[in-house]
Amino acid sequence: MSIDSIIALAVSNAVKNLYGVETPAENIVPQATRKEFEGNITVVVFPWVKAARKSPEAVGQEIGEWLQTNEPAVEKFNVVKGFLNITVAPQFWNSVLGHIADTPDFGLTAADENSPLVMVEYSSPNTNKPLHLGHVRNNLLGFSLAEILKACGNRVIKTNIVNDRGIHICKSMLAWKKWGEGATPESTGKKGDHLIGDFYVLFDKHYKAELKDLEEKGMSKEEAEAASPLMKEAREMLVKWENKDPEIRSLWEMMNSWVYAGFDETYKRMGVNFDKIYYESETYLEGKEKVLEGLEAGKMYRKEDGSVWADLTGEGLDHKLLLRSDGTSVYMTQDIGTAKLRYRDYPIDKMIYVVGNEQNYHFQVLSILLDRLGFKWGKDLVHFSYGMVELPEGKMKSREGTVVDADDLMDDMVSTARTVSSELGKLDGLSPEEIDSISETVGLGALKYFLLKVDPRKNMTFNPKESIDFNGNTGPFIQYTYARICSVLRKAADEGMAIGDYSAVVPGEKEIALIQALADFPATVQAAGQTYSPALIANYVYDLVKSYNQFYHDCSILKETDSAVRSLRLELSRQTARVIKTGMNLLGINVPERM
Repeated sequence: MSIDSIIALAVSNAVKNLYGVETPAENIVPQATRKEFEGNITVVVFPWVKAARKSPEAVGQEIGEWLQTNEPAVEKFNVVKGFLNITVAPQFWNSVLGHIADTPDFGLTAADENSPLVMVEYSSPNTNKPLHLGHVRNNLLGFSLAEILKACGNRVIKTNIVNDRGIHICKSMLAWKKWGEGATPESTGKKGDHLIGDFYVLFDKHYKAELKDLEEKGMSKEEAEAASPLMKEAREMLVKWENKDPEIRSLWEMMNSWVYAGFDETYKRMGVNFDKIYYESETYLEGKEKVLEGLEAGKMYRKEDGSVWADLTGEGLDHKLLLRSDGTSVYMTQDIGTAKLRYRDYPIDKMIYVVGNEQNYHFQVLSILLDRLGFKWGKDLVHFSYGMVELPEGKMKSREGTVVDADDLMDDMVSTARTVSSELGKLDGLSPEEIDSISETVGLGALKYFLLKVDPRKNMTFNPKESIDFNGNTGPFIQYTYARICSVLRKAADEGMAIGDYSAVVPGEKEIALIQALADFPATVQAAGQTYSPALIANYVYDLVKSYNQFYHDCSILKETDSAVRSLRLELSRQTARVIKTGMNLLGINVPERM
């Protein structure tokens, strides 16, 4: 039993004995005592003030005295207003460490067939360009959130919706057709997604030149955009695609296949995956069908030009276009179609969309429409709205080719990790294969950790140089500490130092702080799942690593002559390494055993 469970049960018994109040232990949530107060664990006593008919201070005093008398884990206590701060008896922390060591999946809750089924959608790339820095944050947040929700006892389905149709896809296709000269990934030596992205940029370049020419002939910007022959061709291509024109469909399939091969390579390197992938080309017709059903049922309306709309003024919003006058669908329609297919494929209890905060309005509308169309989880869908990520130089634009491609970014991070590690002497004596492996692990770990340690709801600036630092709140700092612990444990094993009985040892201040930090892990995982925040896990692991480094600095391990004390410290090291690895795995980050 964990220390929190022991204290909760003891408090439950205390209030029953003192005030005759039945409070289940699971309803009592002990918290870590704030640093400015004495104690290890704090319990809020306000819930029992009314039954006791006494002041919060008096209730805290009575419960504290009862615990001190009846619960061996409690050494002393103090009361600050309605907060009971409990100091756990030093020797009792050994049993807490023993509980951690004896719990195979410490901090993780296993799901069963009755656990909630949660679907997490992330990535959502367009097949007209490669993944970029913004996608990297999205993928890392989505994958980590899915892993955390799984660790909280949910059944989780990781899903992706690929935006593989629409006017933006036609722009790349048209540019390839006009100026591609038959280029392929093989003939150019380029990854397929990068090749197609080049044509998207090329279309925009020619389009802008065309607009400039029309404006110079006396047209306004709006008139030029309406008259653009290039854009007209792209729109005609989209209509042909929707009418299943064989030539256009064949070109589309060929170019998309190049992009998918490129995406798969990037996803694999990034360490993210999906259980189910949906394609807008397969869902948009389902969406049109569902919207037309809603129209028939009087939930939507049609304008004179034939377009279909939803009136959301009753919900304090505006009117939302769902089908254009030419019958083509918009993103909202496609999302409705995807929802229909997902609901058909899985009995979802909760749907979480990992999408940037610039789409807040979109998901507000989607929730209302899905509810209106009869999806039971529509009203409760979660838009995991995260902030934008920029570079120190500022914003990125796909059309202008100023984005930072995910592949280039990962290459740069691994190269920087190799350089920094080499300069610090951390690669000395390693084989070329080990150097490659560690550089990859450290570079990608730095990238992932830097993006995940920030509250996901905040906009952030990604600074590659800051992220690869072996000191401070970074991935490499955590990875290096993990490797250091592994080295200590290897040396202990080589010297035949087994972990024996340490129950009689009275742990010191740094040891207690470390055990308590480890004991906080399960509650941190639950909190991260409830608030959808991988940042809680990242910053918990960083604090744990700091606590271990203080312990490592102050407490001798391998040179300790008392075998019981050494056993306690070795077990502490072993469990710390284990929790670091588990926590980093929840973030999708690998930790190397040698560094």
